[in-house]
Amino acid sequence: MASAKYIFVTGGVTSSLGKGIIAASLGKLLQARGYRVTIQKFDPYINIDPGTLNPYEHGECYVTDDGAETDLDLGHYERFLNSPTSQSNNVTTGRIYYNVITQERQGKYLGKTVQVIPHITDEIKRNMFALGETGEYDFIITEIGGCVGDIESLPFIEAVRQAKWDVGQTNSLVIHLTLVPYLKSAGELKTKPTQHSVKDLLEEGIQPDILVCRSERRLPPEVRKKIARFCNVNINSVIEAIDAETIYDVPLLMRKEKLDDRVLSKLKMSPKEDPKMEHWKEFLGRLKNPTDEVKIGLVGKYVELPDAYKSIVEAFIHAGANNECKVDLKYIHSEEIHAENVENMLGDLDGILVAPGFGERGIEGKIQTVKYARENRTPFFGICLGMQCAVVEIARNVIGLEEASSTEINEDTTHPVIDLMPEQKNIQDMGGTMRLGAYPCDLKKSSKAYAVYSESKISERHRHRYEFNNNYKEQFENAGVVFSGINPETKLVEVMELKNHPWFIGTQYHPELKSTVLNPHPLFAAFVKAALAAKVEKATK
Repeated sequence: MASAKYIFVTGGVTSSLGKGIIAASLGKLLQARGYRVTIQKFDPYINIDPGTLNPYEHGECYVTDDGAETDLDLGHYERFLNSPTSQSNNVTTGRIYYNVITQERQGKYLGKTVQVIPHITDEIKRNMFALGETGEYDFIITEIGGCVGDIESLPFIEAVRQAKWDVGQTNSLVIHLTLVPYLKSAGELKTKPTQHSVKDLLEEGIQPDILVCRSERRLPPEVRKKIARFCNVNINSVIEAIDAETIYDVPLLMRKEKLDDRVLSKLKMSPKEDPKMEHWKEFLGRLKNPTDEVKIGLVGKYVELPDAYKSIVEAFIHAGANNECKVDLKYIHSEEIHAENVENMLGDLDGILVAPGFGERGIEGKIQTVKYARENRTPFFGICLGMQCAVVEIARNVIGLEEASSTEINEDTTHPVIDLMPEQKNIQDMGGTMRLGAYPCDLKKSSKAYAVYSESKISERHRHRYEFNNNYKEQFENAGVVFSGINPETKLVEVMELKNHPWFIGTQYHPELKSTVLNPHPLFAAFVKAALAAKVEKATK
């Protein structure tokens, strides 16, 4: 266990302070120094994973190459570190208890009374240390979800306390993220919430090594001194985390605050080298100094909560910077789109993306959107359900199969152009039973998709049950549809596009899940480029 260093990131006062961004930023700085880093998230909810959670509850469900349905923070980890995560990087209370109860039923505890301590905390620690024991990493950063003081977080906090003793004080440290609010009526920053948060942590037996203080105002020296004095940390271990223009500023802000230096010092490590952040700075330069702008509509049914489409939003940021272009995303609720108002809703857009989702709600609005994009030659990008809506729209309005639908929406449709895979039809459990994770795809060399990827064999991540029904393949091809991406093993359709359209591509997979700062996804980059071209063409008419 001691071959790797363990960093635990906890939070207090309120949720959504940005533990995931701080963990990812620190990981990026350590990685930029030449260290091998991975980050994991421990969530205190009882769901086995977020796969069955409504996006309104927890934002998007992020899927890894190995098919794990995980917390959206793993997306941040991958986007910052430019390296994949796995099932091992996200653990929930539900999975911990499931494992322990399964072992109890198998008689693994030899008749002993199974308790939170030591059995639950031992299982938590086993998962905490698993990645470190592979020998592949120098640092394991573990983000603990929720807030210190929450009832559901207590076993995780206790496991952190024990873990520090298990690996030794020079092999682990705790970073506590807290809030220093500014009260306008008093005209000053208030440290009391931070003091109480640290007090809660101390009551659980943990003295934080470093405090990261979120604030909308700079922390003056006297405030840092006060926090250091009352929270029993060195003043240079009080790190300011001021509100940033973009999350991608945070690694550089943390570098300026010397967070990585403090971590290495606390862990008695000699720094290898200064962080090499040139590529990151170049990305930020392009992001903040665009030479053009496009307006792209994101049509979905969870648009009230942008976190439901977090990876798509970030992929557009990467693609925009790649094109030195600002992407102005317009969130459009698909339930509000009808044949009578579609021109007013979509007419000012340079490109349209129809987002993923599940269920019947808002489907007809998405189909109307596809029809508008097809007929008006507006660059179109459909992801998962978005691609399936494109298939239904073309079936109805081009091929003439007026009753065409997906069996997800209408089980009795006479033309099930989208249908369940045979192996899905008898499944009763909802969790972890979709087509999940990375699958291969072969691209046709004469296609737009091949031109985008510049290679014929790709691998992309999936999360769905329903597929294009190959019984209708010939009819679609006769109508000008190109099935440009096919799974080589199952022959399932992965990519479809239209021949006589400037840019109309639908993917059954989720390309947004593989876009990172240093490697923007080629489909998003090409889509933004097509939107730019459409904007120029529109202006010249």
